[in-house]
Amino acid sequence: MRAVPALHDGRRLPVGPRLSPALGYVVSGEARTYFAGDTGLFDAMAAEVGDVDVALLPVGGWGPYLGHGHLDAGRAAEALARIGARSAIPVHYGTYWPIGMDAVRPHEFHAPGQEFVRHAARLAPAVAVHRLLHGESVQPKVTR
Repeated sequence: MRAVPALHDGRRLPVGPRLSPALGYVVSGEARTYFAGDTGLFDAMAAEVGDVDVALLPVGGWGPYLGHGHLDAGRAAEALARIGARSAIPVHYGTYWPIGMDAVRPHEFHAPGQEFVRHAARLAPAVAVHRLLHGESVQPKVTR
């Protein structure tokens, strides 16, 4: 496993100390997998990540507007195009939502995964994108 940089404020609250840098990870095994963690898009992302088979990319968050240091579905698809992974799985959406928001803005809770699939088809058409439901799994193809 190799830690790679991420573009995200290391604090857990709007104010407070930065306890540690934000990181992503590249895990090597049968496939090389990039787990981006919380990150925004940054220029050196592809160079830092390197050659990977699978990218687990965050495509949403806990609120309707994701600021600096986060990927939404469109920016995650752009990251995917830059990275050049062979397969991708959208993560970090639909799991932590303020109480009551699902009744007011349900599309922002459920849609990011589907939006990522749509954006990735346009920006990275050669990549196999797998939007998994709870309990599902996938065995991505490894080309090495």
